[in-house]
Amino acid sequence: MRIAILSDIHDHIWNLGAALEKAASCDALLCCGDLCSPFILHQLGRGFPGPIHIVFGNNDADLFRITAAARGYPHVSLHGHVFQGQLGGRRFAMNHYPDIALPMAASGQFDFVCYGHNHVHNVHSINATVAINPGTVMGAIFGPDGAPAAFRSSFVVLDSDTGQTGTHEIPAAGC
Repeated sequence: MRIAILSDIHDHIWNLGAALEKAASCDALLCCGDLCSPFILHQLGRGFPGPIHIVFGNNDADLFRITAAARGYPHVSLHGHVFQGQLGGRRFAMNHYPDIALPMAASGQFDFVCYGHNHVHNVHSINATVAINPGTVMGAIFGPDGAPAAFRSSFVVLDSDTGQTGTHEIPAAGC
């Protein structure tokens, strides 16, 4: 099973559109939070036909309208702040925050743990668990002072059969 993993969209419809085009051949999609606005849920629901699993991030302010929008897409599942489940016969967990996700990975209860929040792409093993931060769809990577320091828009595609991951860069798009 091929699973697209993305995070931190932050309302960037252009980069999300490019990511969804690249992820079209995937069987499922995981979103690690920070959609931001309800219209992003509509873009996800219309733009990806397979199962979509979403956890909320710290910038998902209008949870009422995001939840209401999700009702129009039976293939979209909102999981609050934590997702735990099986995809492609593998055990998954997902949360927005590294400080929650990385201890989940260290627990050894999951094959894959996905997270976002810091906008920094990172795929690494913690014991037998693969921890995946797909980076940010929005693209802004912030420095220690909170100012944008770099641009790198990315997401990850995971093959759950082989455990192989591939990082997909999204070229800078309009705004």
